Amino acid sequence: MSKERKLICIVCPVGCEITATIDEEKKEIVSFTGNQCRRGAAYAKDEIFAPKRVLTTTVRVEGGFLPVVPVRTAEPIPKDKIRDALKELAALKVTAPVAFHQVICPNVAGTGVAVIAERPLPAEPGEKAG
Repeated sequence: MSKERKLICIVCPVGCEITATIDEEKKEIVSFTGNQCRRGAAYAKDEIFAPKRVLTTTVRVEGGFLPVVPVRTAEPIPKDKIRDALKELAALKVTAPVAFHQVICPNVAGTGVAVIAERPLPAEPGEKAG
């Protein structure tokens, strides 16, 4: 039995509307329509079978000029790990100063992906952060 799934490709600015026909029994894609390049087909396959996202959030900072520092995953993580990653990061507290792209968590939610700081954060006003 097959079913269709519609996606908007986000690989490039064109934003093709892709229709993927999926064989549900074999768990494979039978055909694609609407994509203007091969990258669209690859995106659709990943999005259907293994969706991933870059996670952005904040982590608390102790002794910092600001109480939190913005962070993100260094690469996309599986969507089903986002809730676990958020819980893990909510429990973290780093000590200032924080450097730009400093690794805050080397392996978030067991994904093998690091969480990095997205800005420097000094301990005191006017102080330089690493």
